[in-house]
Amino acid sequence: MKTPKSVVIIGAAHPLRGGLAAFNERLAREFQSGGAFVTIYSFALQYPSLLFPGKTQYSSEPEPAELDIRTLINSINPVNWIRVGWMLQKNKPDLVIVKCWMPFMAPCLGTICRIIRKNHHTRIISILDNLIPHEKRTGDKMLTRYFVHSVDGFIAMSRAVLAEISLFDRGKPRIFCPHPLYDHYGKPIPKSDAKKALDLDESYSYLLFFGFIREYKGLDMLLHAFTDPRFRTMKVKLLVAGEFYCDAKPYLTLIREKGLDESVMLSNSFIPDSAVANYFCAADVVVQPYKSATQSGVTQIAYHFNKPMITTNVGGLAEFVPDVKVGYVVNPDPESITEAILRFYTGNRETEFSRHVAEEKEKYSWKKMTEAIETLEKD
Repeated sequence: MKTPKSVVIIGAAHPLRGGLAAFNERLAREFQSGGAFVTIYSFALQYPSLLFPGKTQYSSEPEPAELDIRTLINSINPVNWIRVGWMLQKNKPDLVIVKCWMPFMAPCLGTICRIIRKNHHTRIISILDNLIPHEKRTGDKMLTRYFVHSVDGFIAMSRAVLAEISLFDRGKPRIFCPHPLYDHYGKPIPKSDAKKALDLDESYSYLLFFGFIREYKGLDMLLHAFTDPRFRTMKVKLLVAGEFYCDAKPYLTLIREKGLDESVMLSNSFIPDSAVANYFCAADVVVQPYKSATQSGVTQIAYHFNKPMITTNVGGLAEFVPDVKVGYVVNPDPESITEAILRFYTGNRETEFSRHVAEEKEKYSWKKMTEAIETLEKD
């Protein structure tokens, strides 16, 4: 009888919150469903408080009892990196999966991976959201190169990132596999129930901007788009659900000066997993007005809840939103976003697009992600 494979995932997990933790926990469950022994090595300290842009790094959700999560890694303590590396080197897991989502994490994760590889047994695969950060800083390329050279292969979750890998490495195996569905937020609920849960006026239709608010995500363009006077004749409002990870003042000033106070509903705190369904199911369409991007986990939540999308044609976003099928792909400017929203409502496209979303999402399974990882593991 074959011994079950041992898998270690290095990265954020409960009690840390956010998309990275959600991804790692869902991936762990998928490997467990295939019979693997899975352990997540998470951060006892992920970001120093001075570097964390939000209100808190920690989740209010209950701990996932079915997962083995060990909060051991300190992102700024080199002695800790060595100890964790030695521990994993000695334990000899068959497979280590690691995400390095920003250059700040490269010294920590790159050092741990370098030490693990010295056991000449463990295969280390990196899943890449992006390689070149949206918000660039001096030293990014040097730090990214340090991490890239510490692993054995790469899963790129967009073709744009797949191409970026060649800027840092040309020899290691790599494969494209799209971001799987975020399907752990519960089943879709009726739109009327979702609106009631959020205390929204049920006579209005709602667009949704969801997720951490950063400058590159283009909320300012969406707000400018929403100043078009044609929206004043429609019973449509914009629901903004997410915590500010940048200065909120310019956005709040724009809302006030453009008279959008009654048209824009702000829910500017971290949205817990248990409330995500309410926001997506209350909306007719999800708008992602990004100025730069590779791919977005928000897309995969929208797919899970069968929601049409309006997204800008930047980075790899358009790869996952077939134009005029599951939504609209537009230029990254307020005028183009305005016209797409108007086309969506005047053309009554919600039902048609939602049907296509339900069909299209079949390609984004977690099984395909684990199969892609196993393919690289054998190379």
